[in-house]
Amino acid sequence: MSRTVSLFVPCFIDQLLPEIAVDTVTVLRRIGYEVDFPEDQTCCGQPAFNTGYWNEARPCAEHFIRVFRNAEVIVCPSGSCTTMVRKFYPELLANSPLLKEAKAIAARTFEFSEFLVKVAERTDVGAYFPHTVTYHASCHGLRELGLRDEPRQLLAKVDSLRLIEIARFDECCGFGGTFAAKFADISAAMGNSKAENIAATAAEFVTAIDPSCLLHVQGILGKRKATARAIHLAGILAQEKP
Repeated sequence: MSRTVSLFVPCFIDQLLPEIAVDTVTVLRRIGYEVDFPEDQTCCGQPAFNTGYWNEARPCAEHFIRVFRNAEVIVCPSGSCTTMVRKFYPELLANSPLLKEAKAIAARTFEFSEFLVKVAERTDVGAYFPHTVTYHASCHGLRELGLRDEPRQLLAKVDSLRLIEIARFDECCGFGGTFAAKFADISAAMGNSKAENIAATAAEFVTAIDPSCLLHVQGILGKRKATARAIHLAGILAQEKP
């Protein structure tokens, strides 16, 4: 397989957490991959799609396909945006001339931890993180992509990291994209439940593969004046021993 991957950076990362993209590149380069970043990329269309505005989402999907059509492998540090491309582009573009390309791109688009474990076949990426960590399984990664153990396999190989299991690790944090805006009270209640479970572990950090979930959780942890901090999986894997 080619040792070059194309990086797909979701909106949340581009606008709010760019360090996740940098950390992703750091890890990929450390294990021997060259990283290409197509600069014309933009939103994958997921917010509009999930809200029912398929006509508005479709041009985003078609643009994505044109931008990444020559990419051999696409890596994305977000389970939800990977799900959009992998699972929903073929449905969204069912009547588009780009349907065949959509299916082909879907097959070669991978979430970051998924790529490391299943494609690169690496669980030890040379990371060092001397802290206690708990893992939250975000909904799209777990339920749509079937990523249950991959992030844990990577965390288990991080030097000096101690992984502490959280109660109901697979329970939604309450973000859910536009769900958090439309049903704010329910979203906040779910987030508080997740924060309580995080606090019960006494872990220093909570990690996940979706930046949007981490932003939501960090906001609630901050309001509760909790000591735990949210960090993307890539942020842990990018750390090395001094």
